[in-house]
Amino acid sequence: MSLKDLFRKKDDDEFDPIADLVLSKLKIGYMLDYDLKTWEVTDAYHYDYGEGCITQEWELSSGREILYLGRSEDDEVTWKSYKKLPIGAIDGDVRKHIIENDDPPNQIVCKDKTYYLDESGSGRMHKEGQKPTEFVYWDFIDEEDESFVTIEQWGETEFESSSGIYVEEYEFTNILPGSV
Repeated sequence: MSLKDLFRKKDDDEFDPIADLVLSKLKIGYMLDYDLKTWEVTDAYHYDYGEGCITQEWELSSGREILYLGRSEDDEVTWKSYKKLPIGAIDGDVRKHIIENDDPPNQIVCKDKTYYLDESGSGRMHKEGQKPTEFVYWDFIDEEDESFVTIEQWGETEFESSSGIYVEEYEFTNILPGSV
C-alpha cells in the first residue's frame, strides 16, 4: 500500500473496517458478542417520534434466543437491551385498562417488580421495503432507573410489550461484518 492509497478519497459504498465496525452502524448479517454469546443481526428498524427524534433498533439472534438492541440520542446516546414480554406477564389486565382509558395505569408490576410511567407518545416504525406503521408507546422504569418495561399499541386491540435494561456500548464486542 502506498501513501497515495492511504490518502485517497473513500467511495460512499466502500467498506471501512475501522469506521464501519461500530455498534451504531450495525447491518443485517453482522455478528457481535454480548453477554457471553455471539449474536447475529437479523433485522433492523428505525422509529420516528417527530421533531427529529429518531431511534434505531436491531434484532439479534443467538440460536433460538431473540434480543433487541436499541439506540436513542437526545442529549446523549442511550443503549437498551430488551426482549419481548407477553403482555399477560404484567400484573392486572393492562390491555383492558388501555382500551377503556386510552392509557395504562401510572405504575405496573411485572415479575414482582414495580415500574413507574416515565414517558409516552406516538411514532412511526420504519422497516426497509415496507410502509411505516404508526403506534403508541408507554415507557415504565423501575425505582433504580436500571430496567424498564415498554408497552406498545399497534392497533385498536393489538399490543406488544418488552422488558430490558440499559446497557453500555462497550458491553458489545467483536463486531464483524456478515455475509449478507
